[in-house]
Amino acid sequence: MTTAPDAPEHTGFRLSQLIYDTRYRSMTIQIVVLFLVMGFVGWLVDNTIQNLNALGKDFNYSFLGQRAGYDIGNALIPYNNDMTHGRALLVGLLNTLWVSFLGCIAATFIGVLVGVLRLSKNWLVARLMTIYVEVFRNIPVLLWILVAIALLTEVAPSPNAYKVNAATGEAKTSMLFESVAFTNRYTAIPSIHFDRSLGSLDTALAPISLNFLAIVLVLLASWFVTKTLNNRAAQVQAKTGVRPTTWWKNLAIWVLPVVILVTALGINPEEPALKGFNFVKGTNVSNAFVALWAGLSLYTAAFIAEIVRAGILAVSKGQSEAAFALGLRPNRTMSLVILPQALRVIIPPLISQYLNLTKNSSLAIAVGYLDLRGTLGGITLNQTGRELEAITLMMLIYLVISLLISGGMNIFNNRVKLKER
Repeated sequence: MTTAPDAPEHTGFRLSQLIYDTRYRSMTIQIVVLFLVMGFVGWLVDNTIQNLNALGKDFNYSFLGQRAGYDIGNALIPYNNDMTHGRALLVGLLNTLWVSFLGCIAATFIGVLVGVLRLSKNWLVARLMTIYVEVFRNIPVLLWILVAIALLTEVAPSPNAYKVNAATGEAKTSMLFESVAFTNRYTAIPSIHFDRSLGSLDTALAPISLNFLAIVLVLLASWFVTKTLNNRAAQVQAKTGVRPTTWWKNLAIWVLPVVILVTALGINPEEPALKGFNFVKGTNVSNAFVALWAGLSLYTAAFIAEIVRAGILAVSKGQSEAAFALGLRPNRTMSLVILPQALRVIIPPLISQYLNLTKNSSLAIAVGYLDLRGTLGGITLNQTGRELEAITLMMLIYLVISLLISGGMNIFNNRVKLKER
């Protein structure tokens, strides 16, 4: 009869276990790599400081408080050339956020529409959408931006082409929808004014119209009420199997309060009016902004269309067949059955496209639109000679913007993903 050998006695911890024992090896490797990275960063910082000292420079951001001395044509907040470089940075940052925000909205709308139409049973429609996708996504976005600015500056008429001939009563060029004029200098669009004003709230950045703030508050209240109404409808549906009709209530909640408010404030749209050689009423949007927005939107929409198409194809055909068996029409099947399930496939790559569009907005300098790259990374950098400070700060700002977009979209993704039991 054999007996099992006695278990080895515990000999305590040995340094060799840090390498040969799998319980400690991964921790050892991570600590070594951490120290190597810290050593590299320390060497890089020390080398940078020595080089700056050799050039007679230091590292500080005091230049942000100096007078900028240059104008910015597209400013969302009050700005003049007597303000500081810090103010110019803020103006450029807001310009970046504004064109990125509008670009993401337009690209999403166009991309979803094209992605759905690519799956159309109509041969001509499907092929036209395929041509759009293949053409736009295979040519660099910078070229599309340059094409857009060339069309606006070379093909669009001059402002005086919209002047009405007194003899015939007609203009050489008619305005789009009788309110939008594309010119080789700018695009004239209507502006909104109110006959009655609630005043303004002065802040450190810019005065905020209380009329605008009141509209925002009404919209937020409408969103909260519609959310509560839809939650109660969902509870009724869970108990009875029948969902109450809520679409007309939601529409009334969103529309009526805003209509009542703007009517009480005396909304007064002001259309562009030609006086002399320029439009003096309405709002004149620079061609640089329009070209950048159009180029980024159309280019990114081609990628979003493929993402949407892939998400729709990822949904089992049995889902649409079941919807058709229940009597749902194709458009209702797409909006109520297919797209909600496809979102779990669409949203993760969609985040990357939003990030790419935001970073591609730095190409604005090619058309003369002063965004963050044009102000902090362009004129400010050249005037102050603070290359390292300007570039590192600009990198940090783009990193923060990207992380905020990614975080917000990830939160939305967690809300719409499938819940497993």
